[in-house]
Amino acid sequence: MISIQNQIVFITGASSGIGAACAKIFATGGAKLILAARRLEKLDRLANELVETGLIASANQIYLLELDVRDRPEVQSAIAALPEAWKNIDILINNAGLSRGLDKLHEGNFQDWEEMIDTNVKGLLYITRYIVPGMVSRGRGHVVNIGSIAGRGAYPKGNVYCASKAAVRAISEGLKQDLLGTPVRVTEIEPGLVETEFSNVRFHGDAEKAKNVYQGLTPLTADDVADVVYFCATRSPHVNISEVLLVPTDQASATLVHRREF
Repeated sequence: MISIQNQIVFITGASSGIGAACAKIFATGGAKLILAARRLEKLDRLANELVETGLIASANQIYLLELDVRDRPEVQSAIAALPEAWKNIDILINNAGLSRGLDKLHEGNFQDWEEMIDTNVKGLLYITRYIVPGMVSRGRGHVVNIGSIAGRGAYPKGNVYCASKAAVRAISEGLKQDLLGTPVRVTEIEPGLVETEFSNVRFHGDAEKAKNVYQGLTPLTADDVADVVYFCATRSPHVNISEVLLVPTDQASATLVHRREF
């Protein structure tokens, strides 16, 4: 296990769920955090929580970035404008992602498709493209992409979301090949059912529908996923954990889950 003390960790989608959980566990390891998300007020609350609970030594170890990963010029300018003390990013956690809707392809919503592809695929590409060259030139770095079990095979009405996460899997594999011969590592984490804001976002705020997704089973938590991300990031430099499929005990595949009756 290696120390991440004072390493700079850039987390997208950091305002909630897996991103916020990653911020907390990396803070306990002494990392410096660049927390990026669209919702600055939620980032502020998270930063205050990290300081007030003592998970991080000082607010000086946190840099907040209001950022929409879908906007390439905004991504480019935000990364270019990072203060000198924050430019040398050691670990990138591409966590920003979402699912919108659950419809048959021929009945799908174009706006939902565009939001998923722009965030899950293009946003990940933009961030990676602007951060990884620095890692290569410095001779160190680690990219952790948060994929999904959905990237391993489609499920009914998951068409475009599954395609976007299959793209994350292919991008991660391709990036690892492209970085061969450099010390920069690439990991993809593929969670199954995780109870976060995910389903609430998918169903456009319908809390009842979102709750039913996890009915009768024990899903993963955001902390479960963050724990695995941290494990992968703290292995010896010669060890690259390329891919982790992480599911709850109640889940065997993207479509096969065990639900207990009450």
